[in-house]
Amino acid sequence: MTQQPSPMPPSGENRPSAGSPPGGHVPQPRQPGYGAPPGTPGQPTPGYAAPPVRPGYGPPGYAPPPAAQVPPGYAHPGNVRPGYGPPPGYHIAPPQPTSPAGLPLASFTDRLLAVLIDGAILGGTVMVLAIPAFVIFFATAGSDLFTVPAPGPDGYYPEPDVFGFLVPFLLIEAGLLVVGTILQYVYHVEMTKRTGQTVGKRIMKIKITPLDPASSINRSFLARRFLVQWAGSLLPGLTYLDGLWQLWDKPYQQCLHDKFGKTVVVKVPA
Repeated sequence: MTQQPSPMPPSGENRPSAGSPPGGHVPQPRQPGYGAPPGTPGQPTPGYAAPPVRPGYGPPGYAPPPAAQVPPGYAHPGNVRPGYGPPPGYHIAPPQPTSPAGLPLASFTDRLLAVLIDGAILGGTVMVLAIPAFVIFFATAGSDLFTVPAPGPDGYYPEPDVFGFLVPFLLIEAGLLVVGTILQYVYHVEMTKRTGQTVGKRIMKIKITPLDPASSINRSFLARRFLVQWAGSLLPGLTYLDGLWQLWDKPYQQCLHDKFGKTVVVKVPA
């Protein structure tokens, strides 16, 4: 029979050489400190050295590693390597102030514009009521101001009835003041207690919230705010002081009526 040639060893395998052990396996030298052939349990293998242990680390019971030491002259984060950092002229904006609930506070401009819008609405409403009242007044009690009385028997003109003019005028002024106060209360308290927003605040996307995050806006908070605002309108200069107080108040940028009512004005979340 014809003898078949023995198969060639696959590519990449070591061919046995002369003097190699049976089976063709050539043992490779083992690097010191890495691994070891299995030996007798509990007995170290000759020539085997355990890998080095990092100082400060080891089995339980060993002392923890010492605290890291900061190199001399280094301070984090102030010590910045020269030439590294933001480019010249680059400005990092400071964090925006927030309310105790974490909402961004309304700016002075937003609050001022909201006040002007609300003032225009209330002022227009009062004017709608005031114009007819004064037209009726001047058509009746004030008509004497525009007529020249006839001289008396002695040839002298009679004195004008000042009280007949002044008293009705003051009564109309007082009535408009009462009506205006009632309108302001309804507008700033009763119409605002549901959402914490007047028309002006709704347009500017800001609202009133309690200083305590666990509370909700109600008539009590708004009535206290309104009381300070109304009192400020009666005293010269107090209205301006109340409104400008937020410019230097920290940390919640409150006006005086905010402090008395324990409220803050924040931006409406988008």
